[in-house]
Parts: sequence; C-alpha cells; structure tokens
Amino acid sequence: MKKNIIAGFAAILLLASCNKNKEILDTLNTYNNSMEAKGYHFGDKLELPKEVTENAESVTISFGDKETTDLTVDPKFFTLGDNAVTFNVKTKGGEVLNQDATINVFAKNPEKNIPYQIVAEYPHDPKNFVQGFQVEGNTIYESDGQNGASQILKYTLGTTTPLASTKQAQEDFSEGSTIVGDKVYQLTWQSKKGYIYDKSSLKLLSEFAYPNVLGEGWGLTYDGKNLIASDGSKLLYFLDVNNPSKLIKYIAVAGSSQAYDQLNELEYHNGFIYANVWQKPIILKINPANGEVVGTFDFTEIAKQNTKGSDDVLNGIAFKGDNMLVTGKNWPKIYEVVIK
Repeated sequence: MKKNIIAGFAAILLLASCNKNKEILDTLNTYNNSMEAKGYHFGDKLELPKEVTENAESVTISFGDKETTDLTVDPKFFTLGDNAVTFNVKTKGGEVLNQDATINVFAKNPEKNIPYQIVAEYPHDPKNFVQGFQVEGNTIYESDGQNGASQILKYTLGTTTPLASTKQAQEDFSEGSTIVGDKVYQLTWQSKKGYIYDKSSLKLLSEFAYPNVLGEGWGLTYDGKNLIASDGSKLLYFLDVNNPSKLIKYIAVAGSSQAYDQLNELEYHNGFIYANVWQKPIILKINPANGEVVGTFDFTEIAKQNTKGSDDVLNGIAFKGDNMLVTGKNWPKIYEVVIK
C-alpha cells in the first residue's frame, strides 16, 4: 500500500513537471510567434516572458554551430533577415527544453523611396535574355542566359550590333557579369563555375569554381576590391577577385520591416550596392557595410510596358556617370534615368 502511495505521488509530481514544462514551451512559442512578425533590431534585448525566466536556471540560443547566453541581438551572432535558432531552456528542475524559432532582424531606418526621371531611351535586342549588364564609356557589356543561347557580348549604347561576343556551351546558363580592369568576369547559374574574359576581344582566358557556400550563380559586381555575388538568397557574398573560389565574407540584406531575398543582377556605384529583386519591378540600394536597404526604386510603370509574361522581367542595372541605365530580359529598350 505504501509503495502505491509513493508511486502515485511520484506520478503526480511527474505530471505536474510535464504540465509546467508544457506551459514554459507554450509561453515561449507564443512570444516567439508574436515577435517573428514584429522583428528585432541590432542591440535589442529579447524580453522573454516571466513564465520562462522564473522557471529557468539558464537560457541559451543556438544558431548553426554557434551558441550564446546573451539575449541581446548582436550582429556578431545574428544576421539581418531571418535567423533559424533553437532556444535551450534548462529548468530549475534540471531538465532541458528545446524549441525552434525564427528571429527576424530588420534595419532600424525605413527605406527611402528614391524618385527618378526617364531622360533617354535606347534600343535593346529583344532576343537577349539579360543576366549581367554594365556600361563603360559608351560600351555595354552584357551577359545573356538560357541554355544553348548563353553568351557574353559588347555593343555600343544606341545600337544592338555586337562588337564582340563569345558563346557558352550548351550546358551553361550564363548569369551575372562585371568588369574588373581589362577583364570581364561572368557567372553561370548551376554549372558551379565562372569565366574570365579579355575585355577587349571577349576571348575566354580562364574559369574558376565557386566557393561551396555559393549555391548558384545569379548576380555579380565589383566594388574595387572584391567581387560581390548573389545566389538568389538574402545573402551577398564577397569573393577574392584574384581567387574567386575564396570567400572573404558575406552579408544578409533586409529593410526596416522585411528581409529581401531573390537578389539578382547587381551593380556597385559610389559606395552602395544596387540589386534588383527577381520578378519584382524594384531595385534596392544597399549599404555594403551591413546589408541594410537604405532606399528602393519602383520601376513598375517601365516594367508594365515591357513585361508580357513571367520571364521578361526587370533585370539590368548599370551607371552612366550618375545616371542609371535599366533594362530587362528580352526587353526592346534600355532606359536612362536621372536620380532626383
């Protein structure tokens, strides 16, 4: 009889402990869900509910291969945008409770809507599926995609006749490109390699493999020191220009209320990275120091005139002096806009 009473008492304690653990996790889950939409900024403190803190001996957050006891949103630990983390709560009873969550980190300052005015229009070959786009002087350097039609070419702004071009192999789907001195670098989408050409003749000089962290090749630009590549995620990757297989660092991109992914064609100009968002008629102005989106260009009206399907979207950014040139996949025009 005594054993039954002890066993019953133990069962009650176990049930109470299970209920308490469930309350802790439920409360933590409710808090995390409410903060996922609202988001945090760097420097914010995670104010966990009392139901969690009063019953916890310790709380840690693990993120990838990192773990911290600091509940401050620190840029050394978190990136802008979504961070998939796990909360590890060690209760005062010695049990360890785990809960997965998403911590969204946004920029502190809202993005500015940047006004512009169209000042000129130029012809563009509508057969060209633009993936990379630069201008130097009055010469356009363009990387065009599609298997079997991929190429790198250059032509004089105002014409559509190539001055030089090089075709890619059937299996390659060309992507972003950028000029570095007397060379042009070009990415491919899923071939996991890039090409380097002589800028004058567009003769192929060499090729390079991507660092493993770069899933696919999308956009490419050059900041005067490093190559900067996108792979369709929220991340921008800084690569060693002398050895593009080597990753220098990466940054995540977000605005004041949302993370931005699908980052595609890139351009670097006067200390900022410009990126279009695939299948959206917007271009982002990004601070390369921290990934914060400081401004956006809305090219909805231009895109409406040129986008008839799902593929012929805005995808081309270059700077002619301080004016921006924009075009898109299979567009018949290039637009020059002055930024107000």
